[in-house]
Amino acid sequence: MDLEQRTNDLRQSIRGKLITPGDADYDESRKIWNAMIDKRPALIVQCADTSDVVQAVNFAREHRLVLAVRGGGHNVAGNATCDDGLVIDLRPMNAVTVNADARVARAQGGATWGDFDKQTQAHGLATPGGVVSSTGIGGLTLGGGVGWLSRSYGLSCDNVVEAEVVTADGRVVTASENENPDLFWGLRGGGGNFGVATHLSYRLHPVTELLAGIIIHPRSEAPGFLRAFRDFMDSAPDQVSAFGALLSAPDGAPLVAAYVTYHGEAAEGQRVLAPLRRFGAPVVDDIAVKPYADVQTAFDAGFPEGKRHYWKSSALSSLDDALIDTIIDHAARVPSPLTSIGLEAQFGGAVARVPKDATACGLREVQHNLGILSIWEDPARDDENVQWARDLWTAIQPHSSGSVYVNYLGADESDRIGEAYTKSQYQRLVELKKRYDPENLFSRNQNISPA
Repeated sequence: MDLEQRTNDLRQSIRGKLITPGDADYDESRKIWNAMIDKRPALIVQCADTSDVVQAVNFAREHRLVLAVRGGGHNVAGNATCDDGLVIDLRPMNAVTVNADARVARAQGGATWGDFDKQTQAHGLATPGGVVSSTGIGGLTLGGGVGWLSRSYGLSCDNVVEAEVVTADGRVVTASENENPDLFWGLRGGGGNFGVATHLSYRLHPVTELLAGIIIHPRSEAPGFLRAFRDFMDSAPDQVSAFGALLSAPDGAPLVAAYVTYHGEAAEGQRVLAPLRRFGAPVVDDIAVKPYADVQTAFDAGFPEGKRHYWKSSALSSLDDALIDTIIDHAARVPSPLTSIGLEAQFGGAVARVPKDATACGLREVQHNLGILSIWEDPARDDENVQWARDLWTAIQPHSSGSVYVNYLGADESDRIGEAYTKSQYQRLVELKKRYDPENLFSRNQNISPA
């Protein structure tokens, strides 16, 4: 039977939809969040259920097709798509069900954090998730998952209690502390290397609102404000999570800012946040008690679909004065006003209290993570925007801890994958890859090679 006939058989046998280059909705279906990534898969299987995923995995394996898995499609590296292969598109599988009594939510692998928060907040519950609501739960969680609640409750992966996974041989398996515990360990930080996560179940926590908001100063205040931000976070309790940034206003004016959240009693939060708020004379300080769902969408406008993205990232050994001066200097030469430099202070606290090898996720000892988020619109300016990000990343290397958050790695950083894990974690991941995917069918990811 030829490939064309087998493709037609696949189209007829799935509950979802098979899209090929000749279909009217092909171009729209193949687009992902990062406009820098423009790939043309041979087949896109928009799966309706786990059975569709099984059939798609088997088809790709039997016909030796490159296989990509799309959840939210939000990853900057563009691993959610491929040229000439098969894309498993999980987006139709976005249901989230909540057991409020047990404080557990079960979500399909194509759900976004917006989908997840909508259902869990109806019960006054939440789990640590991403800071952009269009991010898929699957990709973020499998790589670790950092959010506003992480210093209180750990990473997204620390709150997973069970996963349903379609493995490379087409089996549907459950992974938990009691079932396939080796796979459960690897899924929590090892990315999409071991299968397609069709369902993820999360532990939930009572959260309805946060004391949260942004503090903005003119860029001229950046040296003092970033030092104040560093000193504040050095002694901040676990209830505080923050993101410092050098960015530009919509009119292009250069700014320095911090988005800060406090998870706890509001009056105590006001007291805790006061030292940072007292710095200088901010042009904006909108810190107030806000619904958790509003905080979860606060960054959405800054990361819309269809822009061109090139990111570099490093965990920092320290946020010292020399590093602060370096990033301010490079920010003054940024080619695009859409670009920002972020100091992510969402690690520490509960994240650091999980033993290093309890999951496959590294970065347990990180306090600050530097994100160089180069964003622009004109393809003719790709080279200068990419080079600016690379130059800044090179300049900050003396201050790097030598580790990286795997979810922030770009398409050209396969040589850095080992930096995302401890040596023992990486060796264990390789052995797990040999066991569950010896032929490396799941290679469109930050790949752990079985070789």
